[in-house]
Amino acid sequence: MKNDVLKVLDRLLAAEEDFFRRPPSVEAAKGLQGRRYKIQEHIRAIGRSGDLPLIVAAERMIVDGDLVRYANSVAMTNSLKAAIGELSAAERHIGIVDDPQKYRAVDQAHSLPRNRKGGLPLDEARQALASHYTRLNNLDKARLVDDEKKVIDARKTAVFEAVKLYTACQAKTLGVDLAQGKKRGNRL
Repeated sequence: MKNDVLKVLDRLLAAEEDFFRRPPSVEAAKGLQGRRYKIQEHIRAIGRSGDLPLIVAAERMIVDGDLVRYANSVAMTNSLKAAIGELSAAERHIGIVDDPQKYRAVDQAHSLPRNRKGGLPLDEARQALASHYTRLNNLDKARLVDDEKKVIDARKTAVFEAVKLYTACQAKTLGVDLAQGKKRGNRL
């Protein structure tokens, strides 16, 4: 199923690129807007899926595609490569967070208070997802048309959901009661 969902996303992104590269016309603009709506809805569905690896893989696919299709400056290329590296780190941690023996080493390596939040380690995955959320938030402030901003908003929502899912995995693996942290006023 994961591969099917990602294949649909890949086709939608390729179709968007096709409309984007067409000569300017009313038809091309309407087609591009329609494609972006479908992309937005697909990303929202992925974000609601509750499937952490799928959410991160979809975001990684989008960033990979942006690097290939749209990177037009050294700064943009470097930013996208950094995002890919961070999402790769998140994917690696997703692979170990459910294994209590492996994840205890990560927990112990983040023992200082500044390396913890809500009783859980601020490991590379949480840092990477937070950094990527900030990157998307900054993109949302750029000069984009409304349908582009809606796609960015769908991506932000999905990444925020990924953070919540990952934090829940950490808590389950480490036996931390997240409700206690909320009662103490800690935000995740």
